[in-house]
Amino acid sequence: MHKQELATRIEDHALERVPLEDRKNWLAISWNTVGLVTSIAILFFGALVCFVAGARIALLAGLSSFAIGTAIGWAIARVAYSSGCSNTLITRQYGLGIRGSALASLIFGALIIGFLAIENALLYRGFLFFFGIADSWQSRIAIYGSLTAAWILLTAFGFDLVARFSSLMIISFLVVMAYMLSVIIGQSGKPLADVLLFGSQFPPEVLAGMGVRSDFDKYIFALNVLLGPACAIALNTADFGRYGKSVGDVGAAATLGVFFQSLLIALIGGVLVFAASPVMLQHYEIAEGMGLAQAQHEILKNPGSIAATFIVFGGFIGFLLMLVAQAKAQVLNTYSSSLCIANLADALLNWRPGRLYFVVIANIIALLMLYGQLLELVEAWIRLMGVLLSSLSGVIIADYYLVKPVLEKRTGRPADIETVNWAGVVTIVVAVLAAHYLLRTLQPVEVLSSLAITLLLYPLLKLARPVRA
Repeated sequence: MHKQELATRIEDHALERVPLEDRKNWLAISWNTVGLVTSIAILFFGALVCFVAGARIALLAGLSSFAIGTAIGWAIARVAYSSGCSNTLITRQYGLGIRGSALASLIFGALIIGFLAIENALLYRGFLFFFGIADSWQSRIAIYGSLTAAWILLTAFGFDLVARFSSLMIISFLVVMAYMLSVIIGQSGKPLADVLLFGSQFPPEVLAGMGVRSDFDKYIFALNVLLGPACAIALNTADFGRYGKSVGDVGAAATLGVFFQSLLIALIGGVLVFAASPVMLQHYEIAEGMGLAQAQHEILKNPGSIAATFIVFGGFIGFLLMLVAQAKAQVLNTYSSSLCIANLADALLNWRPGRLYFVVIANIIALLMLYGQLLELVEAWIRLMGVLLSSLSGVIIADYYLVKPVLEKRTGRPADIETVNWAGVVTIVVAVLAAHYLLRTLQPVEVLSSLAITLLLYPLLKLARPVRA
């Protein structure tokens, strides 16, 4: 491979439109959108909503999340195809302006690099659990250092290598996951119908402490948790969908990603933890010396409990499943993170050292984030991310479909690209504050509130003022 070709592959059109001759079909894109959500974190969210709401209500919430996430994904798909740009780069033209797109990088970066940190922590704990290693600085340096080097190398050479790696890992994940499910359900001793359609597993007093007192509350809780990742995958589709040959290719990839996240993997997570809970309770009580109450809490303490379940039931195969699930997600998280930070550096500092620098920087930031409490606060964090990402998506959609066509019709020329589109910035701030804080008691599905506000407020701010021809 010539040096120039290698440099082009590494740069991967990070700050430019993907040319038509490099575009891919829906399958090549879908390996990435599906790869992002076939992970332990998404299995954990599924287990959480199933244990709070019960499998039936969680499935209803999953269908609603799928419908909303798919609608956003298809709306973003057309923008991604026509622009050929990553999601943060899109906001330069639609929604925030050139320097204003730094806000999109901060919002999306908090999500995607946060997931990079979470998945690293899950892998680290899995290594400690499987090999019986004590948590020490030596362990952290060796394990985190090796994992980070792997993500950097696998992500450095651009879309084609990322897609090939993801396709292999997804196939491996689904095969091993099917085997693990059969083992866990078989050892549970429960009828299949009971495993698939179990009710809420928390006592009323625990649910009341979570603000859940009725079936409707259960539905709202489940929907809010599932919508965060659904909005993430819908927006993240642009990072891979910029390579799409058509709107249909990009939309199909978004649909598959949201389907796996909101329905398939979420339900599998609930079934897996429910079927495994008797054995895991016994493990925590006997092997870890915990009391019953503490053992019950440990089963859904954080996503690390899913990794522990794999290893207790599957031994090496369970450890392999954890590794396969996390590795592909980490490569994809690193890839999107590098695009996000590349836009941030260029928008604010006009600094373009090359995408490889940002692959490294993203992993360094993720390592620094490990020393917060993100893993323990993951549920609250993903709900907030859903509001932020839906407001960002709403501004892009409103600008592309509503505002820009009107402005171009008024002036008879393409709309200008602003340095900072203050209408977009103000809209996002107002939508997030209103949906997450002011309107939550009146309208508890925060993503719907933020979308409604952005779709109404942004066109009002942009179109109410006169425009010079």
